[in-house]
Parts: sequence; C-alpha cells; structure tokens
Amino acid sequence: MSMLISILITFLVIILVLYLVNMLPVDGRAKQIIRIIVIIIGVLSMLKYLAVF
Repeated sequence: MSMLISILITFLVIILVLYLVNMLPVDGRAKQIIRIIVIIIGVLSMLKYLAVF
C-alpha cells in the first residue's frame, strides 16, 4: 500500500513541476528541454519505487 501512495505522490509532484515549468517566462525550446528532463527524472523515480532498479 505504501508503494502505491509513493507512486501517486511522485506522479502528482511531476504534474505540479510540469505546470510550474509552463509558467516560467522562458522561450519554448528551453521549456521543452526542462519538460523532458522532469519527465525522465519522474519515470526513473517511479521505476525505483517499483523496484526495477
């Protein structure tokens, strides 16, 4: 049960960070790079919770 809660919290944090990145006053290319980095970090942390790593 705790694994499910930690995955849910991680997913919510990823969504929040992506939303905040959209609010940044930077150009589109930089936002796209930041979004990709955030998604990769989020997927890696979710895989960690699923005990893949």
